[in-house]
Order: sequence, then structure tokens, then C-alpha cells
Amino acid sequence: MVEPSDAFQPFEAKMRAEGLPPVAIETFRHYYEALRAGSTGLLSRDAIGSVDDVPQAGALAAHRESGVLALGRCAVIKLNGGLGTSMGMTRAKSLLPVKDGLTFLDLIAEQILYLRHQHGCRLPLVLMNSFRTRDDSLALLARHSELASDVPPDFLQHKVPKILAEELAPAVWPANPENEWCPPGHGDIYTALVTSGMLEALLNADYRFAFVSNADNLGAVPDVDVLGYIADEDVPFLMEVCPRTEAHRKGGHLARRNDGALVLRELAQCPEDELDEFQDVSRFRFFNTNNLWLDLAALDAALRKRDGVLGLPMIRNEKTLDPSDGSSPRVIQLETAMGAAIEVFDGARAVCVPESRFAPVKTTNDLLALWSDAFRVAEDARVVSARAPELGTLVVDLDTAFYKRIDQLQERFPAGAPSLARCRRLRVHGDVHFGANVVAEGEVEVRADDGPRKIPDGEVLRGT
Repeated sequence: MVEPSDAFQPFEAKMRAEGLPPVAIETFRHYYEALRAGSTGLLSRDAIGSVDDVPQAGALAAHRESGVLALGRCAVIKLNGGLGTSMGMTRAKSLLPVKDGLTFLDLIAEQILYLRHQHGCRLPLVLMNSFRTRDDSLALLARHSELASDVPPDFLQHKVPKILAEELAPAVWPANPENEWCPPGHGDIYTALVTSGMLEALLNADYRFAFVSNADNLGAVPDVDVLGYIADEDVPFLMEVCPRTEAHRKGGHLARRNDGALVLRELAQCPEDELDEFQDVSRFRFFNTNNLWLDLAALDAALRKRDGVLGLPMIRNEKTLDPSDGSSPRVIQLETAMGAAIEVFDGARAVCVPESRFAPVKTTNDLLALWSDAFRVAEDARVVSARAPELGTLVVDLDTAFYKRIDQLQERFPAGAPSLARCRRLRVHGDVHFGANVVAEGEVEVRADDGPRKIPDGEVLRGT
């Protein structure tokens, strides 16, 4: 236990003035004191080993009946605090139309309602919002009047002060005080569940389990086989993982501590001289999908035992105070990952799931693929592949100079996405505008090295 220091007092005063609850302040104190004591948050090869095998979700059908019964005591929590700033957005990313005019939140609502009708159960949808995403997101969900449940529809994540890298003092930026704060990572979900009263509300309404995932992952819906496995085996915490490929080399991977406990290691926790090993997909074989299952009673007990501070591994990120000003002071942002709680619970497990359960939208590349005929909306409102299996994973690679932002994407695809149902890879370099009913087949590369180019309506693209 790190001894408290007087150096934290300015942070405590700043957080109290902002109205942050005591548990959130004490959680930040825990990580700040660890930082002052010299903790880097790094997890080296000496402390961990690889995980060679985990149970397969496809082999859990024997637990289905238990899962159907447990679904009535399960809540779905979606992380909905992101603004999609990497794509030039200033509103919740989940408000983006992604398929047939439906937004992420529309599709999530339909997924929940489908499961309710299919199994005759409660299954509430709860959002973890930020102050910036709350109002718009709740307004959209209000259009789905059937979604109303016996618990509140959302709770708010916290924010924490940025720390000046040299002085380890609170960052101050009068030109834009919002830049003095940062999100504490999605590991904040456990603190926010307590301070908001949501954990208590769920337990009081007799909910025992929660399925947690990102709002931008339309493949993440409750799986009754996995839920039944958790209920039958009394698993307190479960992480869904997928086999790592070259496309997932930089994502957080599953590992095992020397004492046998499972852990999650993120890229920011890897020592610089071990980065090659971190990205070795044959050594660390499974990545975290950020689809997690919680036993809410076990979580409540763990939080009470630790006075509300789970003590997840710290992630130390160094950035500029003003993200748009590279000359602004260097600051440290202290974060945690919610998947890191796998090491907190005795008996925590991981299950390998199909990659169809991991379909996040992080860039305009992902969004264009979703817009296209390479994906369709299934009866249960999941977005699934509409491509022949032998085509493999569709790769879209758009020039970030012209397609990084949503408005840039819409400007260059005014008639919508080209047909990608028979495309393996679409690579676009330069300023290319696409007409209506364009078709891309096989491996396609489009270049506009000498200025803007227009692809005519109905053009079929093959090769370069």
C-alpha cells in the first residue's frame, strides 16, 4: 500500500470542486500515489507466460438451457462514452447511421428487443454514457418505447485530471479548461457502477449477471450458451477472446501470471524492448474482444472488500495537454482497462468466441465496409457478413489524407458505398470520388496520384 502524500491535495480539491464522488477521488488517488512511487504500469516477460488454450464457445451448447433461464437475470451494459473524434465527430459515435439508415443504438435496441421476445425475459439495456453523449443517446433510445425496463437507462462515467509530466501537479489550461481533464479508461465502469447507484439498482431488481461490450461492436450480443456456462460453473468474471492474427498484433492480449492467474496486457503496458514479443501472435495467441461477463454479486463483494477501489493495473499514457497543440506541456493520463479485472477475481475465465462477435467500428475504413453489401442485418438485428467464406476478411484501406473524417467519406461516396460483396481488398490512394453502383471485385487498388479522380457510375473495378 502506497502512503498518501500531500502532493495529492490539489487534485482532491480540483475533483471535489468538479463534483466528483469520494470513491472516484480515492480511486484516482490510488493510481496517482503509485505513479509518484515510481510505478510504470509495465508488465514484462518475467511476470507472465502465454495461454495456450481456452474453452471454445462452440462447445458450450450443453449449458444452453441454464443460459436461457439466466437471461431473465442478466443486464446488457454498453460503453457509450466515445465521441468518434478520430473520425471528426463531436457527438456520440453510436449515433452514426451504419446500415439501412439505422444507427448503432437503433440496432442495439433491436437486438435487445429480439432477445426479449424470443425468450420472454426482462433483459434491460443500460448505457455507460459521458456528459457529452448522454442527452442525444437517451433521446434516440426514447424512440424505442418498448425498451423501458425496471432499472435506469444509463449511468455516467467519470473524468480525472491530467497530470503535468515534470511536476506531477494538476494540469492547467485556461484557454480551454476541458483540456485539463481526461477519461480514466473503461476500467472506470466498476467505480461508476457504484457511485451512480446502478450496481445497487441492478442487484435490488434481482439481476445477477451483466454482459458488457462497446457500443460500436455490433457483433456483441448476449450468448445464452456462454451465460449458461457462467451460471453452471459459478464463474465470477469471463472475458471473450479471439485468436490473434496479424491484424490484431497491437491489441491487448491474454496472458497468465506466474501464480497462474489470467491477466490482460495492453500495448501501453509492454516494455519497449519487448514490443516484438508482444506482437508475436504465435506466442500470445488470444486477444481481448472487450466483451465481458460479470457476476454482479461477486463484483459487489470485491468492491466492498477493497473499499470501492478494485486496484486494476495502471496504464500510463503520456500526451500533450492540448491534443491540437504539439507545443503544449507534456501530461500523463492515468487509465485502466475494464478487461484487466480478470486478475481481480479468483476463478475468472476466458472463452474463445467466433470473430463475428468482434466487429468494432474504429475508422472510416470499417464504416465503409459496413455501409456496403458485404454486410447485412440479420433477423436478430446483428450485422453479419454477406460474403462467401472463401473470400476471407474484407480489408478496406482508404487514404487518411482524404477519407479520415466522416464528412470526407460522405463527400467522396455521395451515392453510398460501392459493392464489396466480392471484394477481398479495396485500397484507395489519393482524392477519388465514387459514382453510383460502382462494383469492386477481388484485389482492387485505385490511385489518383495527379489530382482528383472520379469513378463513373456503374464502373466495375478489378486490379489496379
